[in-house]
Amino acid sequence: MFFDRPAQGSRSLLVFLRNKGSELATPQEIEELVLSAGWDVVGLVESARRDPHPKTMVGSGKVEEIRLAAVSQSVDLVIFSEDLSATQERNLEAALGKRVLGRTGLILEIFAQRARTHEGQLQVELAQLDHAASRLVRGWTHLDRQRGGAGAGLGGAGETQLEADQRLLGARHKKIQERLKRVQRQRNQSRRSRVRSETATVALAGYTNAGKSTLFNALTQADVHAADQLFATLDPTLRQIELPLAGKAVLSDTVGFIRALPHGLIEAFRATLEEVTQASLILHVVDAAASEKQERMEEVNAVLAEIGAQDVPQLLVWNKSDILGATGELIRRDARGKPVSVQVSSLTGLGIDELLLAIDELIAEDVVNTVITLGPEKGLIRAKCFEIASVMEERRHESGMVEMHLRIEKKNLARLNAAINKT
Repeated sequence: MFFDRPAQGSRSLLVFLRNKGSELATPQEIEELVLSAGWDVVGLVESARRDPHPKTMVGSGKVEEIRLAAVSQSVDLVIFSEDLSATQERNLEAALGKRVLGRTGLILEIFAQRARTHEGQLQVELAQLDHAASRLVRGWTHLDRQRGGAGAGLGGAGETQLEADQRLLGARHKKIQERLKRVQRQRNQSRRSRVRSETATVALAGYTNAGKSTLFNALTQADVHAADQLFATLDPTLRQIELPLAGKAVLSDTVGFIRALPHGLIEAFRATLEEVTQASLILHVVDAAASEKQERMEEVNAVLAEIGAQDVPQLLVWNKSDILGATGELIRRDARGKPVSVQVSSLTGLGIDELLLAIDELIAEDVVNTVITLGPEKGLIRAKCFEIASVMEERRHESGMVEMHLRIEKKNLARLNAAINKT
């Protein structure tokens, strides 16, 4: 493994940067990230600077302030709230004498701890390899080039330690990509099977710690890990739910988003995030009690646009509404009566039934009520009715005929009529 992980309980000094373009970031969010990684926060240094310093992100005076704080607090890590270039990271480590991490390195560490499935672990390692590629020079600049050949003066210059590491990293990168492609082929086969069976997929998306996994458990009676921490759930989870109108649907829980989610992570998790892009409906889960909820919604929509899911229909889910005291109708509708948002509480169960109703309406917009009559020999057609429609009532007549009262989507009704005419 190429990555040396800081030990649990490592003492960390936070450096919060109020640079141009970092308005959404807060010291509290960075602290939550560090605590999620299992490290202790022992100090905070803030820096207000119009533009980042190209060599050290902050000015020389601030670097000295950080160094003195790190020494006095006996810290193991210095963590910056913004991303650092490889050059900035090396220069800061040389000046501070401490391990330095930027935002991407911090998030990658959390992801590495949380990945449980084989696919998730591969995706995280791929992102780590990409991140490490530009940082391999650190630690090897003191090593001389090894000479090759079998005698003095006979061999040319051999490879440096840096080149050897780059070669090993490249080989590992290629191997992981091949493994991921195999896993992704299996995922695509499962997705194609759902498409063939016309099973609707509903994807949960939202800012990290908005309560997606708790909501997922409430909707599916599953037992997915949920905790009050950032990126508590990393690996995708699929469960089937039953809806009165649409019938069977698949609900997927995916990784939470965050401000400036590292691009390498988005690329590494693109196959997983395709569950969102291929969904019939996205449940955009928002922490209703968060003070910066509007900004977080914009960040989530930016990531959805980056992965190509900007045109998938959305239903806003205002989670944790019990904290604010939900008022009025839990479902808000547009002028056409179409649901646009629902107030819920994953913990208390408030609004869960209304949310299921809204999901049902949105993914089964072309539902009609109809009655079909089948002869006793149409047992296969009768079974099909239960499979692709909601059977509201079934009446059996003395003649043996069966009267089926159905709520069914128009496209499924056409399939049913074609099967009836064929037999």
